[in-house]
Amino acid sequence: MAQPIRVVIADDSARARDGLRALLATWSEVEVVGEAVNGQEAVRLVAECQPDVVLMDLHMPVLDGAQATQLVKQQWPSITVIVLTIYAAEQTAALAAGADAFLIKGGAPERLLAALGMGVAGGEP
Repeated sequence: MAQPIRVVIADDSARARDGLRALLATWSEVEVVGEAVNGQEAVRLVAECQPDVVLMDLHMPVLDGAQATQLVKQQWPSITVIVLTIYAAEQTAALAAGADAFLIKGGAPERLLAALGMGVAGGEP
């Protein structure tokens, strides 16, 4: 069996983190290795856990998701950052910050799974 895709969830909403964790737990190919409530904590967790993928919300306190994405991609360019947000209009800003993929929260779970696979294999979602 292949190694699971190691994921850090970064979202200031406990409900969003809980929902993502529950969804990801249904896929044996995925392991959640950390959860952050702000961008600063996300960067710290990436340094500690060295995940394959970070699921990053853009709107968080202390350090927002765009800034955290830039820091992660500068320090660990091989780690995939997937921005998850409710605002479709933020795609340009997310990709400009260095995000590898952009998904709307509440979309089809298959799109998230495809994006996670893309994060490790380097393909398209």
